[in-house]
Amino acid sequence: MRMMRTLLFCGVCCLGAQADVITYVTPAGSKVPINQPVDASVTFATAPGTITVTLTNLEANPRDVGQDLSDLFFTVGNGNVNTASYAPGPVDSAQLVSIDGAGIPTLGSTLDTASDIGWVLSIVSGTELHMDVLSGPGHAGPAQTIIGPPNGSGVYSNANGSIAGNKPHNPFINQTASWVIDAPNVSAGTTITSATFSFGTIAGIKVPGTAVPEPGFYGIVALGLAGVLIGVRRRRRTTSAQG
Repeated sequence: MRMMRTLLFCGVCCLGAQADVITYVTPAGSKVPINQPVDASVTFATAPGTITVTLTNLEANPRDVGQDLSDLFFTVGNGNVNTASYAPGPVDSAQLVSIDGAGIPTLGSTLDTASDIGWVLSIVSGTELHMDVLSGPGHAGPAQTIIGPPNGSGVYSNANGSIAGNKPHNPFINQTASWVIDAPNVSAGTTITSATFSFGTIAGIKVPGTAVPEPGFYGIVALGLAGVLIGVRRRRRTTSAQG
């Protein structure tokens, strides 16, 4: 799973040459205070006036909601984000999934994350943004945390009562969510200098991310191709979950 991180879907193939791609991952062996492993990735694509953020939970068959992604802090190294806001329109997306008491997922609708989903974008400073599902007007927490994939049979067989059949925590976001952020002072050369993941339904469970080396032109092409392959695999998984 970790070898796949730099091949995550981020829509790079649609962004063209005028974009820079930066990826951060949780360090190997990361755990949260409930002594459970976490594994996540975030990919940023900076382009003139926008930052595309793709946040993915890679921890398969999780045991506890404490392993779910619930917020993200990140900073820019040049330019500023003091007027940043979610871009309007159908450019952001996340698919909901509900998990019953037996750990069986049922896929729900695909939402526009800018308007339909309760992840709040906050400006921390001129160079730092915070995306959070737990707090702020319009937040969806403790629901709509990002959960990792089920086991190979399409079931969350490890899930305890904080996931399986838990009404306040359902529905979850199915593995990945993406947002486009309008930031007029950002350019294709804007860098992302840090990213910090948070997990669970209690604020403050943070894991600083580690930067993955930028892939360069051919790496960007590979990212785009990988997005297609992951999309195919996800559709197959969706068929299995609904079957």
